[in-house]
Amino acid sequence: MRTTRGLRPRRLSSHARDTGCGLSGLETRGAAAMADLGIAMGGGNWFSALALAVTLLKCLLIPTYHSTDFEVHRNWLAITHSLPVSQWYYEATSEWTLDYPPFFAWFEWALSHVAKYFDEEMLNVHNVNYSSSRTVLFQRFSVIFTDALFVYAVHECCKCTDGKKAGKELTEKPKFILSVLLLWNFGLLIVDHIHFQYNGFLFGLMLLSIARLFQHIYLYVAPAYDGSIRWNSFSFVRLISLGLIVFLVSALSLGPFLALNQLPQVFSRLFPFKRGLCHAYWAPNFWALYSALDKVLCVVGIVTSRSELKLLDPNKTAKASMTSGLVQQFQHTVLPSVTPLATFLCTLVAILPSIFCLWFKPQGPRGFLRCLILCALSSFIFGWHVHEKAILLAILPMSLLSVGKAGDASVFLILATTGHYSLFPLLFTAPELPIKILLMLLFTIYSISSLKTLFRKDKPLFNWMETFYLLGLGPLEIFCEFVFPLTSWKLKYPFIPLLLTSVYCAIGITYSWFKLYVSVLIDPPVGKTKKQ
Repeated sequence: MRTTRGLRPRRLSSHARDTGCGLSGLETRGAAAMADLGIAMGGGNWFSALALAVTLLKCLLIPTYHSTDFEVHRNWLAITHSLPVSQWYYEATSEWTLDYPPFFAWFEWALSHVAKYFDEEMLNVHNVNYSSSRTVLFQRFSVIFTDALFVYAVHECCKCTDGKKAGKELTEKPKFILSVLLLWNFGLLIVDHIHFQYNGFLFGLMLLSIARLFQHIYLYVAPAYDGSIRWNSFSFVRLISLGLIVFLVSALSLGPFLALNQLPQVFSRLFPFKRGLCHAYWAPNFWALYSALDKVLCVVGIVTSRSELKLLDPNKTAKASMTSGLVQQFQHTVLPSVTPLATFLCTLVAILPSIFCLWFKPQGPRGFLRCLILCALSSFIFGWHVHEKAILLAILPMSLLSVGKAGDASVFLILATTGHYSLFPLLFTAPELPIKILLMLLFTIYSISSLKTLFRKDKPLFNWMETFYLLGLGPLEIFCEFVFPLTSWKLKYPFIPLLLTSVYCAIGITYSWFKLYVSVLIDPPVGKTKKQ
């Protein structure tokens, strides 16, 4: 769904801070969009109204800040358009080399043939950091346009939603709530339409259960598919059949590079182990907690070394290597350093119980979804060099479960709130501060209130401990955004807000993973549930 309402070609410097892209502009034009939404909903075509309204919001976000990922994808457009396939994974004029799988590279190649009608200069490999107004418009609109697949996938998912809990009012129906939770997902909005990426159509593919190898991040959830051709039984024949399909898709993707004898080079780009255990923004996972603990022990050791205890020699400690905010390898000071093999083994161990439950204790479609989410969460929590944006791989499918049972709704709300807040450091510029806070508050308030209404006859969605934890995000945001910049620590310890955010959110995400795992392990098989 596309619209050109209110859009005019204009200069987008740093990105058009004077074009009304502030909080007041969003509120004024957003009110008109909501009025149109109300009229359309009154006519019964509520899903189209929701999709149109969020598309209008995406258009309003076009002039906002964009990250280096914008230049990354522009460079990939240039590489795939200007160079033969044999050079795609060797080209290194820019530091943002092609490191996504071949299917995504072909997607960039297809986009490049449209991009040339906007501005051919963006397709020049040597035009590093090129961002003309036409280039910005093309790349922003390409994300909005490809989101049509995500909208279609959401529509299809809503058809499968159980309507037993449907209320009399439209806004109390599970289909409506699920549509809002997916179409208006806060994380997807800021990552794709402010920060800049192409996650929307990829998540659309995942929701439609298509092309699991289209982008290599979706390998994380592949084990769930391998045991789920039928909900209530396990068959090696079906497993082998599905495995053969996966093999053929992989061969189609990697075949040309196998023929060119370039597989080692492709894999070195897809799996860059030299980038280190943690990403520059410290994804809120187990290794964030592990690295933070190592840092605390290091500081304690240095302090005690000045006394008679001398637990640690300050001359032999690394100087804040893991809190430098850089993408690089580092060694832990006190705790054992972590290798890629160790993270793989931890991830495998974390995934296996959910796979066995799916195979040998089938719990129907809901069991499959839970297994898929646990695969995503286990990989996020224990994986090597995980990007903070990968949490959306668990939040979006968890939305499907949230409208079915109160227990799943509770897990979703904790996971979504902490996972979305962990994305705040991606938008670090002042003009985007009110936008991200407003959108986060709107989505969180709606998700909590709507799910509480849906499950009002069940027990409360949060206990006192969970409520206290979620409320703690408020003081954390106030300290990181408003108090810390005024302290003398800002220059000496600039990484503290990011460290606090990652550690605090890692607790909530790990707790959500554990809570969901417990429900999977203790719930009876689908057959026994029906008999009861």
